[in-house]
Amino acid sequence: MAQAETITVAALGDSLTAGYGLAQGEGFVPQLEAWLKEQGADVAIVNAGVSGDTTAGGLSRVAWTLTPEVDAMIVTLGGNDYLRGLDPSVSRSNLDGILAAGQDAGVAMLLVGLSVGGNYGQAYKQEFEGMYAALATAYDIPLYPDFASGLRQAAGSSEGMSAFLQGDGIHPNAAGVGAIVAAIGPEVLKLVAAARGQTSGQQP
Repeated sequence: MAQAETITVAALGDSLTAGYGLAQGEGFVPQLEAWLKEQGADVAIVNAGVSGDTTAGGLSRVAWTLTPEVDAMIVTLGGNDYLRGLDPSVSRSNLDGILAAGQDAGVAMLLVGLSVGGNYGQAYKQEFEGMYAALATAYDIPLYPDFASGLRQAAGSSEGMSAFLQGDGIHPNAAGVGAIVAAIGPEVLKLVAAARGQTSGQQP
């Protein structure tokens, strides 16, 4: 029996993935990789996060992100689209292109959504948040509905959020990332298992 190989996961995202404002080792990717390894997963996570990136930026990068050694992909994009008030139909089209590229590459995928404010109106909020669920259904892939749900849970209230955020009030600090990772980790563990199942099923 061949020895199990390391599963390589590309984390395609923006500053939340890239680890904006954090020391090396404190960002989402290194903390997630460490968490997964603690659970016994043989995994390597590629940080494909670019601060300020929109879904359009992610679409432009996905082809060279999906190198032959990549077995799975986490897609965490849309925050900057929302901050700029971009039309959700455009964001959805870009995410559709990213997921299509992942499907063509035969990698296991996890789509991560976002819970957004209502400052562009309730209809915008519903369309924006709803695009993630619609795309996950269309591609038959798992959806983690809200990247920051672990942080919100740890904070307990909007007043408690500041303890988990950097000074800008937007990006999580190391403790905030830890809370996010603890919540999303089990879903990524399932992704790694799915990817391992796909790779072991492939012909040499």
